[in-house]
Amino acid sequence: MIVIARLTVKELVRRRVVWVLAALTIVSVGLVGWGLDRLVTLAREGGSGELAIRIGVSQVLILIAFMFSFVLAMTAAFIGAPAVGADLESGVAYAILARPLRRSEVLIGRWLGSALVVVAYAVASGLLAIAVAAFVSGYGPPDPPLAVAFLAGQALVLLTLTLALGSVLPSIAAGAIAVVGFGLGWMAGVMAGVASALGVAALGSVAEASRWLLPSDGLWRGVIYGLEPPLVVLIAAGRAPGLIDANPFYAASPPPLPFVVWSVLWMALVLGAATWWFERRDL
Repeated sequence: MIVIARLTVKELVRRRVVWVLAALTIVSVGLVGWGLDRLVTLAREGGSGELAIRIGVSQVLILIAFMFSFVLAMTAAFIGAPAVGADLESGVAYAILARPLRRSEVLIGRWLGSALVVVAYAVASGLLAIAVAAFVSGYGPPDPPLAVAFLAGQALVLLTLTLALGSVLPSIAAGAIAVVGFGLGWMAGVMAGVASALGVAALGSVAEASRWLLPSDGLWRGVIYGLEPPLVVLIAAGRAPGLIDANPFYAASPPPLPFVVWSVLWMALVLGAATWWFERRDL
């Protein structure tokens, strides 16, 4: 498995995927830094107070994290879908599996190598963007490591789903299903929050169940919690305690520990099911 994982990373480097991700990180973080610097400078020149600026910067950071979560989802899909599927479609898998390697070792090795690249991209980009934002604005979120950890976990969920689908379906179909599933999961999470705020218990229960079916949206709440200033939580709870759950960019608490444990178990179950199917698939 370790050999396959190492070869997967080398293949991503050879295909310039790693270098493209690094370049995109530098460009995007540079744009974020420039935008926040102009925002803070103009706000101070306009007479805005430091507290208002800090709250504004925090909300911009959450919006950037939301957009980046979709970038991560697509990155995980583009990396995970062809990890096994492309080898099957091109016939490379037949040459690999002709050697004394179990199919499970190939699949899990592909996952490990892809996961290493995706997590490194998520952590490096997330921490760098937060550091640049803190440098240019003077504001730092309450718990950057927690936010980045949940962001990386969200990407791992999509990578696991895409790679599992790629072992059964064509690469393009696997990637499309995973990305659409990610979007639908986020929409279901928003519906759960609105239903809770409006007291619609039946719809809320159905939408909440979707977070357990695909944990990506539940992990997104952890990203928000790590970036949300405590003051925003207090203000929201004081002004609209019954409606705060309807805001998709607000989280009063991180995902509970049972949900985090389930997210890890979910990835293990999906990867295990894919391995079981791949071992028995007629090639």
